[in-house]
Amino acid sequence: MSTRRPSRPPPAPAPPRISPLPFGGMIGLACVLFLDLGTAGVLRWWAVVGLVAAWIVLFVVACAWWTPHPRRLPWLAGMGLLLWAVVVVGVNLATR
Repeated sequence: MSTRRPSRPPPAPAPPRISPLPFGGMIGLACVLFLDLGTAGVLRWWAVVGLVAAWIVLFVVACAWWTPHPRRLPWLAGMGLLLWAVVVVGVNLATR
């Protein structure tokens, strides 16, 4: 008795689904950069430089985490937004 071979080859495995989370995180980081730069007229120059430096660090971490940890990128944008709010309130209260 011979083994029967299938008439057509098995279908190729489906490609992995692309997660939208890292894209949302990068969009959030872009919004945080606009917030950081937009407060240049409200905050002292050193606070704006500190916010932009923190944003650069967050952006580098986001680029490093793009593939291995895509679910963490939106949290980075949230951390940037929280840092921005704390710095704006803190600097305005401290320099009164």
